Amino acid sequence: MRIASIDILRALTMVLMIWVNDFWTLTEVPKWLTHANASEDYLGFSDIIFPLFLFIVGLSIPFAIENRLAKKDSKNSIAKHIIIRSLSLIIIGVYMVNYETAHHESILFGKYIWCVLMAFAVVLIWMNWKKSPVPKKWHIYFQILGFVILIFLAAIYKGGPQGETWMKTQWWGILGLIGWAYAINALIYLYSKKDITVMIVVWLVFNVLSIVNHTSTVTFENNFIRTFSTLYTGTIPAFTAAGIVATLLFKKFSKTNIKQCYISLIVLGIVNIIYGLLTRSYWGISKIQETPSWLAICTGIGFLVFVILYYITDVKKQVNWAKIIAPAGTATLTCYMIPYFIYPIRNSTNIKLPDFLNSSIVGLLVSFGFAIVVVIFTGWLERKKFVLKL
Repeated sequence: MRIASIDILRALTMVLMIWVNDFWTLTEVPKWLTHANASEDYLGFSDIIFPLFLFIVGLSIPFAIENRLAKKDSKNSIAKHIIIRSLSLIIIGVYMVNYETAHHESILFGKYIWCVLMAFAVVLIWMNWKKSPVPKKWHIYFQILGFVILIFLAAIYKGGPQGETWMKTQWWGILGLIGWAYAINALIYLYSKKDITVMIVVWLVFNVLSIVNHTSTVTFENNFIRTFSTLYTGTIPAFTAAGIVATLLFKKFSKTNIKQCYISLIVLGIVNIIYGLLTRSYWGISKIQETPSWLAICTGIGFLVFVILYYITDVKKQVNWAKIIAPAGTATLTCYMIPYFIYPIRNSTNIKLPDFLNSSIVGLLVSFGFAIVVVIFTGWLERKKFVLKL
């Protein structure tokens, strides 16, 4: 079973993610659109996009796992797939976040070529070569080359203010955080026997961990334990757990009492937003600090947006408006990787648009157009059967 609203919501979120990630190239961007600073008690539009994507990951997990079970895959083989997929996301995320702190002058050929090679290696390793027009005999060689490039890039990496440090996990990067959230939630769901009660408890536990972390900061001296901080601090995996709960409520009520389904999801959305606003005075609303209030408000938005899109696309069948962005929902990783080729080339060549195209409303429109062009190019690659797949 595949419902249109999840693919369209994923596509919308990816388009918006590419758009807001391009704001750094602009000037005079309205504050309400941008990310809040670390010290601010504030929710900008950009601060909603990533948690919404984590929520969508959760929406998709039950459908993906049940499809594999329907194909007679064993739970152990599915668990293996989950772990490999998660590790792949984490590895890519670590490379991406280290690009942000790379010391240009200390790297053999500079950080921009380093990034292009990193993106090229990701393509070589995680391209779905089996469905591509490339002859089978070349597939393994391309993937080996990709791994060799990643190892080489790690070997020559220099980061920090003076190029004094090697690669670090840092905050794992967007893909890395998705990998952690996906791993823990998918594995729990896989072995929970599709029990909605278990997933509700998991969701609540992650919310409690988020509160505990911000009431008395959870820290461990052991570096190995600290590796799992994304999980035991609760906030990031809580978004994905909420998405799973939303799908399970949908599956529970949609065939027998769709009105009850709507009511349940809308109530959850409103309650989360109210809770987030009421607790704002305790923790503040902050994406960078991953506060419980930010978690609650963005989770509530996730529930409400899912209901609205389901009604529009799956009930009323209004899907034509989303056709242009559809590739961002079906070839999401491909779409996400394209800017990692474009930005380094742009920076290394100093190619810039005229200032009036990078400023204010005109700049925002041009930037949104860039996001749409990326999606259209993704669609062209998809039609040619060149799609990344984890």
